[in-house]
Amino acid sequence: MYIEIIKDKCTGCEACVSSCPFGAITMEDGVAKIGEACTICRACIETCPVEAIQFVRSDVEEMSRGEHRGVWVFAEQRHGVLAEVGYELLGAGRQLADQLNTELWAIVFGQGIEDQARELIAYGADCVLLAEEPLLNHFHNSLYTGVLSDLILKYQPEIVLAGATSIGRSFFPGVASRIGTGLTADCTALEIDPEKEILLQTRPAFGGNIMATIVCPKYRPQMATVRHKVMKKPRPDSARKGELKRERIDLTDGQTRTKFIKFVEDVSEKVNLTDADVIVSGGRGLGKPDNFALLRELADLLKGAVGASRAAVDSDWIPYSHQVGQTGKTVCPKLYIACGISGAIQHLVGMQSSEVIVAINRDPDAPIFNVANYGLVGDLFEIIPAMIKELKQN
Repeated sequence: MYIEIIKDKCTGCEACVSSCPFGAITMEDGVAKIGEACTICRACIETCPVEAIQFVRSDVEEMSRGEHRGVWVFAEQRHGVLAEVGYELLGAGRQLADQLNTELWAIVFGQGIEDQARELIAYGADCVLLAEEPLLNHFHNSLYTGVLSDLILKYQPEIVLAGATSIGRSFFPGVASRIGTGLTADCTALEIDPEKEILLQTRPAFGGNIMATIVCPKYRPQMATVRHKVMKKPRPDSARKGELKRERIDLTDGQTRTKFIKFVEDVSEKVNLTDADVIVSGGRGLGKPDNFALLRELADLLKGAVGASRAAVDSDWIPYSHQVGQTGKTVCPKLYIACGISGAIQHLVGMQSSEVIVAINRDPDAPIFNVANYGLVGDLFEIIPAMIKELKQN
């Protein structure tokens, strides 16, 4: 694959020259010319006013599995701490790699995190590829995109997975675009077709009303982002053997148009919703925003977090950061208490894997009761105060 200048269309306007972040385009005899520094980022294609630049991928690049081997998991880190979703993906990746009789690699970006990276071997990785570079210590979209794209082109894995977090959702589409393959976002299940040996990627579609299984039969690698908490974190095996491979990456601030300044943490919540063992969620049945104070009191007694349905968030009763569901967070606590939530499919997608679900609703036919382990039909403004009173007494 490569970028091609259509000489007959080029007008010599030089718009592409200034748009290239890597200085890979020069002018020769009034026509643009692509140099060796090109990373196929495609910025020039979007800039060209006369559509004289095109991305070319030959048929021979529709590669078979024999030319691509291995399952990769991008194990993201923030502030030097590996995210839980990476461990969850290693459990799923291990199963996929075993079915394909291939290796499982964990890809880690940053510097000074060797000990944590090495621990990924105990969670199923055969090899941990550590891309060491200080500029990768904090997430930077264009740098992450370029580095992962280069590593994929160098080692040629057949499957690459990342968490559907704010980081994964931000840069993974750019990686897929740059290397010319497909991407399935927000997957909730992954399997291998035993006959064709291709990845079956399942995700909610049409507002969560159906589950679609998507395949990428012609191009490699097959790429997917997976929702946090939909897959179980494997138990570590300290006896597992594996390799830590260092990949030295040389980057400069000049390779990107933007610069990381600082990270501003959201300190509005005492407990991170996705990591909470107990979540008390409220919906339209609360009636008004002030009534979330009741849920906060219950959540505090249970050392949990407060969640919400989309209806409550859309009504400006509570910030979006509390939203659980298809367009919010996917959670898997030990206990999920749904208060005044009817149970639309979009909400259920984000919480139905919780270990124990307690539903409180006046409507005995509310869909939330179909997934609840315990259902309380009645007035939440009577039931929740009674629960709070009992917890305080005990």
